[in-house]
Amino acid sequence: MNLEKVIFGFFIVLAATLNFGFFIGDLDNPIHHDVYELFAAIVVNLIATVLKFGDRTHIGAIHLSTSLVADLQLIAAALVWGYGAHVASAGAGITPEMTAKVVSLSGGALFANIVSMVILIAETIMQKR
Repeated sequence: MNLEKVIFGFFIVLAATLNFGFFIGDLDNPIHHDVYELFAAIVVNLIATVLKFGDRTHIGAIHLSTSLVADLQLIAAALVWGYGAHVASAGAGITPEMTAKVVSLSGGALFANIVSMVILIAETIMQKR
């Protein structure tokens, strides 16, 4: 067993599951979307991105690009959350409209994470023993 591949796969799957956990729920209900889960998804996605830098293959480049897309979407979601919670509503909290925007952005990141997982599975199936 290759420990490097285990860690790589672990962070890809963890990034997708954390993102899915944040994404699931009513689109505009802030109670269903925890800011700490969004933060955890961002951190794990950034770790997964760093792990993808070492791979010099074509599939590695696709892995990196999907990870960068997920990072960009999640960071944008966090910025929208911060704006909605502290600037737009003058500290009154995040509104359903802002929650919908944040969740939509995290949905884009979730799609990128799913593409990355599909590539990982395809790469694993193609591996020769």
